[in-house]
Amino acid sequence: MPTTYHLTTRSSNQKTGPIPVSTSPSSTCPPSCPFRGAGCYASQGKLAIHWGKVSSGERGVPWRSFVQSIAALPDGQRWRMNQAGDLPGIGNRIDSIKLAQLVQASAGKRGWTYTHKPVVKTPGVPAEVAKANLQAVKRASKVAGLTINLSGNGLAHADRLARTGLPVATVVPPGSPAQLTTPSGRRVVVCPAQRSDTMTCDRCMLCARADRSVIVGFLPHGPGHKKVTAVACSTN
Repeated sequence: MPTTYHLTTRSSNQKTGPIPVSTSPSSTCPPSCPFRGAGCYASQGKLAIHWGKVSSGERGVPWRSFVQSIAALPDGQRWRMNQAGDLPGIGNRIDSIKLAQLVQASAGKRGWTYTHKPVVKTPGVPAEVAKANLQAVKRASKVAGLTINLSGNGLAHADRLARTGLPVATVVPPGSPAQLTTPSGRRVVVCPAQRSDTMTCDRCMLCARADRSVIVGFLPHGPGHKKVTAVACSTN
């Protein structure tokens, strides 16, 4: 089965805004992600149909062509990597060579993404895999243009990820206030686009700021929100 990646040059998602967004095949999603098959928003609705076609190779282009399309975006372009899927690499492992190619292609732009690939000690994941992933993301973070947010399963997990020094985004319990703190006292700001009908990702760009001092929180949403909430409230 061919591995393809897709770039939508102008998103129709009202929350994202009319900017380029990409989709990676489901094979890039790590088995260690607790939301895989348990509330992941990308596996539901219209996005799931599109994701399925990208994952099957019916839609999209090979990696090299995808990277070229990112490089062709104008300098300063705001774009979202992976409305579905994860960083390049099958399963839990990051393909460090492809990741380096991706960040070089996005150099000078204003892209952002999230990864659930394990970068800290994770049950069922060899320590050397998590260590290699962390090193790959840290190397990638030295090239400005694509901010990689580590995805937390809950507030306590977000604390563990934040100790790496990398940007973090995490699921927060439903009903959380606009600002809250993790068990270790780190400040969390709930996604402004979730709190306002007029705010969009391309206007906010908080997740694209690699030097920010806060963790970005996301309220559970979509048809699978109850499953996501269960994970977020039980993760330590």
